[in-house]
Amino acid sequence: MSHEWFLSALGGVAIGASAVLLMAALGRIAGISGIAGSLLSGAEKGDRGWRVAFLAGLVGAPLLAWLLRGESGLGPPQVSWPWMAVAGLLVGFGTRLGGGCTSGHGVCGIARLSPRSLLATVVFMVVGAGTVFVIRHVLGGTSS
Repeated sequence: MSHEWFLSALGGVAIGASAVLLMAALGRIAGISGIAGSLLSGAEKGDRGWRVAFLAGLVGAPLLAWLLRGESGLGPPQVSWPWMAVAGLLVGFGTRLGGGCTSGHGVCGIARLSPRSLLATVVFMVVGAGTVFVIRHVLGGTSS
């Protein structure tokens, strides 16, 4: 099946399954910022392998989709590279400020019924929607 809803649902199941497997196997939360940050800041030697494998899977999945389907599903960038750089810096700042990222709070934290994660996820979503509104309708950015 190649319906977009089916592929989206399959992706959601894969994200949930990876979070459950990581928690079950290693007792770790699948927060991408924490995984990458600990790897970059010098994770303990025995802790590096799973972090590298997890991040390689994030990069490798679109490559595998591209090989199997002829497309990765990512599409072309919707904004210029400078805007993407600014967005990346702001996401990094927000991740630090919020004590984690959308994967850690939104997937794992909400699943654990964490009030802090629920609040963080609501804030992420509201700020994200507000940012899209400002970029597209106030500053006249792309409408796609």
